[in-house]
Amino acid sequence: MEFVIGGILIIITLMIVGLILRRKVYDQVDRLEEWKMNIMSRNVTAELGKIKQLNLLGETQEKFEKWKEEWDNIVTKTLPDMEEDLLDVEELANRFNIPAAKKRLILIEQSLQSIDESIDQIFKDLEHLLDSEKYTKEQIDIIGPQLKDLKKYLLHNRTQFGKAELFFEQKLTKLEKKLESHHELEEGGNYLAAQQMIDELKEEMRGLDEELSVFPELYRKCKKTLPEQMKELLREMSEMAEEGLRVEQFGFEKELKQYENMLKETIFNLENGEMSDADETLEQMEIRLNEMVVLLEKEETSKSIVENELPKLKNKTDELNNAYLLLKQEINELQKTYYIESADLEMFLSIEKWLDKLDSQFDQMERDYEMRTSHHLDIKERLDNFLEDVKKLEQAQTEFYEKVRDLRKDEVEAVEMITDLKRDLSNTNKQLMKSNIPGVPSSLLNLLDESTDKCEVVLSSLQKHPLDMAKVQHSLDEARKSVSNFVNQTTMLLDQARLVEVAIQYGNRYRRNHPVLAAQLREAEALFRNYKYEAALEMAVRAIEEIDDQAMKKIEQLDEHYQEMLS
Repeated sequence: MEFVIGGILIIITLMIVGLILRRKVYDQVDRLEEWKMNIMSRNVTAELGKIKQLNLLGETQEKFEKWKEEWDNIVTKTLPDMEEDLLDVEELANRFNIPAAKKRLILIEQSLQSIDESIDQIFKDLEHLLDSEKYTKEQIDIIGPQLKDLKKYLLHNRTQFGKAELFFEQKLTKLEKKLESHHELEEGGNYLAAQQMIDELKEEMRGLDEELSVFPELYRKCKKTLPEQMKELLREMSEMAEEGLRVEQFGFEKELKQYENMLKETIFNLENGEMSDADETLEQMEIRLNEMVVLLEKEETSKSIVENELPKLKNKTDELNNAYLLLKQEINELQKTYYIESADLEMFLSIEKWLDKLDSQFDQMERDYEMRTSHHLDIKERLDNFLEDVKKLEQAQTEFYEKVRDLRKDEVEAVEMITDLKRDLSNTNKQLMKSNIPGVPSSLLNLLDESTDKCEVVLSSLQKHPLDMAKVQHSLDEARKSVSNFVNQTTMLLDQARLVEVAIQYGNRYRRNHPVLAAQLREAEALFRNYKYEAALEMAVRAIEEIDDQAMKKIEQLDEHYQEMLS
C-alpha cells in the first residue's frame, strides 16, 4: 500500500513540475513574440526615406539598396519564419518536450538579437552618411574663403618669395582642383569619399599656411641677413688683422666659405619648396656666427692682456728659478748638519721637475707668441693656467722652505727641552736625597737610572752629524715620559712617607689602651724602615680607623698644618 501511495505522489509531483516548466516556456514565447512585434514596429522605412534628400547615385545608392534589401528580407522572410518557429515551440511544450523547446527558444532569441543589431547598424551608417553630407557643406563654406585668402597673401607678398612663388602657386592650384573634385564626388553620391577628401584638403591647407608664414623669414635670412652678417664679420677680421690681432689662426675664413655654399644650397632648396632642414641649418649657422663674434671680441681683449702680462710672467719665472737655487743651496748646507728624510728630498726633486716643466711651458708659449703660431686668446688661456700653476709652485716652495727651516728651530727646542729634563731629574734626585726617609726603593732607583740613560740618548743623538731630527724627537719623547714618571713616582713616595710618620704620631695616643693597635703600628714602623711606604701607610691608617673612623681625614689635616708651618 505504501509503495502505491508513494508512486502516486511521484506521478503528481512530476506532473506539477512539468506544468510549471511548460508555463515558463509559454512565458518565454510571449516575451519573444513581443520582441518580434517591437522589431516590426521600428520605423526603418521612414528612416531610410531620409536618404532621398541626398543624390541617390554611386556610393549612396549602393548603401540605400543594400539597407532596403536587408530590411525587406527581415520583414518578409526572417520574422514570418520566426513566427512558425514560435508555434513549433508551443507544440513541443504541449507535449512536455521541454529540453527541445528551450533549445529552439535560444536560437530564436539569438536571431532576434542579430536582427536588432543589424537595424542599429543601419541607423548608425545612415546617420554617418547624412552627417557627412552636412559636414562637407559646412567645411566648404570655411575652406573656400581660406583658399582665396592664401592666394591673396601670396599675390601681395610675392617679392618675399622670389622664385618659390611659382612653387606655391602650383600648390594652390592643386588645392583648388581638389576642391572641385570634391563637388564631383558629392554630385556622384560619394559623400564619405567627399568627406575624406575635405579632411585631406584641410590638412594640406594648414601645412601650406604654415609654409607661407615661415618662408619669408627663412628666405630673408638666406638672401640678406646672414650674408650681410658674414660680410661684416670678414670686414671686422680684416681690420683686426691690420691692428696686429691674429684672427687668421681661428680659421674662420674657411668656415665662412663653407657657410656661403650652404646658403646657396639652402636658397635652391627653398625656391623648390624643400623647407624641412632649412630652419635647423640656419639656426646652427646663426649660433656659430655669434660664437665667432664672441671669440673675436675675446681675441681683442686678450691681446692687451698678453702684451702686459707675458713680460711680467717672465720675471716671475726668473724669481722662481732664483728662489729654487737659494733653496737648493739651503738644502746642501742643511744636509751637512742634519739628516733630511727621503720623503722631503723627493718633494724637493718634484719641485725641481715642476719648475722645469713650467720653464718649458713658458718657453713654448713665448715662441708661439713671437712666431705668431697661436692667437692671443689661446695664449691668454694658457697664460691663465700657467699663472695658477705658478701660484701652486710658489706655495709648495714656501711650505718646503719652512719645513727645512724648522730643522734648526727643532734642534734648538730639543736642546732646551733636554736641558729642562736634566734639571728636573737633578732637582728631584736632590729632593729625594735630602729627605728623612730610611731609604729609596729599588724600583724608584731603576726609574732614575732609566731616565738618566734616556736623557743621555738624547744628548748623544744631538751630537751626531748629520743630525737626524726625527730620531732626536723620538728619543726626546721617550726621555720626557721617563723623567715625568720618575718625578711623579718620587713625589708620591715622599708624600706617602711623610703621611706614615704623621699617622704613627697620631696613633701613638691610642697605643697604651689598645694593644692590638700598638702591635699594628709596630708592624707599620717595620714596613716603613724597609722602604715599603705605601704598605706602611695602609697598615697604620687601617689600624687607627678601627678606633677612629675619621682618622685619615685628621691625619691629612695634620699633614697640611705641618706643611704650612714648614713653608
